[in-house]
Amino acid sequence: MGLLSSLCTSQSLTSRPSSPAIFCTSGSVSFTGSSLKTQAFFRKKQTLRFVKASVAVEQQAQEAKLALIRIGTRGSPLALAQAHETRDKLMASNAELAEDGAIQIVIIKTTGDKILSQPLADIGGKGLFTKEIDEALINGDIDIAVHSMKDVPTYIPEMTILPCNLPREDVRDAFISMSAASLADLPAGSIIGTASLRRKSQILHRYPSLSVEENFRGNVQTRLRKLNEGVVKATLLALAGLKRLNMTENVTSILPINDMLPAVAQGAIGIACRNNDEKMANYLALLNHEETRLAVACERAFLETLDGSCRTPIAGYARRDENVLKTSRKGPYAFDDMIAMGKDAGKELLSQAGPGFFDR
Repeated sequence: MGLLSSLCTSQSLTSRPSSPAIFCTSGSVSFTGSSLKTQAFFRKKQTLRFVKASVAVEQQAQEAKLALIRIGTRGSPLALAQAHETRDKLMASNAELAEDGAIQIVIIKTTGDKILSQPLADIGGKGLFTKEIDEALINGDIDIAVHSMKDVPTYIPEMTILPCNLPREDVRDAFISMSAASLADLPAGSIIGTASLRRKSQILHRYPSLSVEENFRGNVQTRLRKLNEGVVKATLLALAGLKRLNMTENVTSILPINDMLPAVAQGAIGIACRNNDEKMANYLALLNHEETRLAVACERAFLETLDGSCRTPIAGYARRDENVLKTSRKGPYAFDDMIAMGKDAGKELLSQAGPGFFDR
């Protein structure tokens, strides 16, 4: 794989040697191998904590006509936590939505939830965790749909739009083990559980002596139970999900972005509605976090261009870096020319920065 450039919006582009994973960051896209120099930020744990869903499941029999907004979601504890976060933000944004029964949460089982015996790549296709929710939205059975953005295909179904992203959580991956402080500390032959080809490729690129259990699927609680039972020696989970579930005490260490590149849109929640539903679009406009929306749009465009799927180990991360402005000049290495280039470069950066840049 050669060097590429990206559509990321910024002032500069840089490249690194290609590898099994791809990294996109604020103005640059680099192809880099994950030099997994794992740093332990937490002491290793001897036990793991398991919790049931900390959010109550809404009564499905509630009369739909009583609800101003019906939120469609998967039924896992993490999905419910994200749906309840959305509900709470909606209630805080509009007085009429704070009324009892104004918002109903509707649980929808998806293909990805139904088939747990096979790796995601084998049951194929995109939208394994969104298809049935999208259908309910299009059919009018729900009014908005709450998704983990990393599960959302790069295409949006007809008749729907995805105009809202909530503020993004931490994008990094967490290393969890009962016997090792980091990937580097695992003995040769140790089995790591992950259903992610992105994680697998980066782990084996740096630690070829380790093994990966690919069909390590299920919700966070299920994976931690399997780890506790000794099915695998370690696993990697998105730190964002553990934070939303208040389960970060299970984390052994946090992998820096440069060591384990995140999935495209990891840590971001997306909310969809029908494209002709102006009322829902107005509600969602009050919740949208524009910085997250733009970063996620950049990453998803990056993934779409590469035709990424559940069979391709692609990672991407875009972020805003408003404190860095760059320019360059070339010319004769002579006094007058150097002065002229310095002045010209300074004028360009002042133009880019705008008034009051150094007062911020």
